[in-house]
Amino acid sequence: MSSSTDNFPSLLLLLLPQTISASAVIPVLLLLGIAVALRYPGGIAWFLSSHGNDILGPGGLGAGFALAGGAAHRVLAALARLFAASRLMSFSVGLTRFVVSSHPETAKEILNSSAFADRPIKESARELLFHRAMGFAPFGEYWRNLRRISATHLFCPKRIAAFGDRRREIGEKMVRDVSVLMGKQGEVELRRVLHYGSLNNVMESVFGKCYDFGKGEGLELEEMVKEGYDLLGSLNWSDHLPLLGWMDLQGVRRRCRILVQKVNLFVGGIIEEHRIRRVTDVSETKSRVADFVDVLLDLEKEEKLSDSDMIAVLWEMIFRGTDTVAILLEWIMTRMVLHPEIQSKAQAEIDAVVGKSRLVSDADIPNLLYLHAIVKETLRMHPPGPLLSWARLAIDDVHVGGHFVPAGTTAMVNMWAITHDEAIWSEPNEFKPERFVAENVSIMGSDLRLAPFGSGRRVCPGKALGLATVHLWLAQLLQNYKWMPSSEGVDLSECLKMSLEMENPLICFALPRE
Repeated sequence: MSSSTDNFPSLLLLLLPQTISASAVIPVLLLLGIAVALRYPGGIAWFLSSHGNDILGPGGLGAGFALAGGAAHRVLAALARLFAASRLMSFSVGLTRFVVSSHPETAKEILNSSAFADRPIKESARELLFHRAMGFAPFGEYWRNLRRISATHLFCPKRIAAFGDRRREIGEKMVRDVSVLMGKQGEVELRRVLHYGSLNNVMESVFGKCYDFGKGEGLELEEMVKEGYDLLGSLNWSDHLPLLGWMDLQGVRRRCRILVQKVNLFVGGIIEEHRIRRVTDVSETKSRVADFVDVLLDLEKEEKLSDSDMIAVLWEMIFRGTDTVAILLEWIMTRMVLHPEIQSKAQAEIDAVVGKSRLVSDADIPNLLYLHAIVKETLRMHPPGPLLSWARLAIDDVHVGGHFVPAGTTAMVNMWAITHDEAIWSEPNEFKPERFVAENVSIMGSDLRLAPFGSGRRVCPGKALGLATVHLWLAQLLQNYKWMPSSEGVDLSECLKMSLEMENPLICFALPRE
């Protein structure tokens, strides 16, 4: 790339006094070099690249600090508008080159390109074993085997249906928990109810058991999950400034190693329990629905899976399955509290389809079209992974939107920017489920106007299971209660960690429906 910036140091050198000493020139040149690097499109990491850069974007390190905050999706969207670079914008985080797409067309190029088949592996992900799990495993034979196992055995329609009764029972328990909280406190903090229900739903399908949280193994598990979220969701500067790596200034490596010891003992112990039970109690093993541990043990020899591989896969299932469902449901219920007319319309649909003499079930969900529209509209307004959670890594040189992107560049898709673009969605800041009644928009990855679970090779494998859970539990909560704001009102402030969470939990009233 050629620009006036390239010639800036040479022009200034011509203006320097001819008698200036060499010792004085060196600091001047150094300062000039830094000035040019900071002004360079995309920032210092792009300046240091041997390929040049013709992709517009902020200079310096400013965009990098944006990722450390809780509103990175909003900051990147604002920068893309400022630089007129919604299709593709470049920026730097330390010495890491980034591009981000805020447009469906270039987003599709990134997510469906074989050149972006890998994910950048953060130090925390590597230390927490996730380089051996599906989310972060490098593209290759091992990753393809994991993907096939998940599609054929773990998240197939037959398995989703097999856990339907247990999913319904957990939803019914959440309904009872809401009643207990209303009786004791006169209001409900829904986050804890949803979190515990979601965590137990994952535990049931992964480990074949539920836990009492707040004590014993349940408390231990809850603390491990929370620590893992904190580690994976935070920006670790050692990932982007290699010289800091050996110092572990943020304590990420130390915390990861402490946590992974606990994970190995906890998950490894459950795997061993399953092995023993399969030998000592064959009849019980055959009679119950196989959980994910059973599935992996069945495939252990055939797929050459080590205990470390199985621990990594199972541990990732907990992370993928727990937060997304609970966070999405809290956003949906917040919208129900804020929009009583939409809530009433959804409840009228449930009454019409299900009647008032029985409880809603999985079989009713396909007929609850307005309920589906509410879920889609919430995913549009509050995508759980606004930057599609985990970025992609260019393993080859590639062109995106006509721009050259060198291998080693990290690529992101700002789904929040796409779903809030008025050129793509009419009245994007208004909550209107009706838009999805009028038009059947797929959210499974084929339509990049709304692809909350990603697209292409790295699309979320558990999306169908997650949606089945969200639809059923939402229907159960709406069938049983009328939801109203508490005296504190509703706060829509958000915070981006691993997922886009409500900064403050929803506290509301739940009044039994007749």
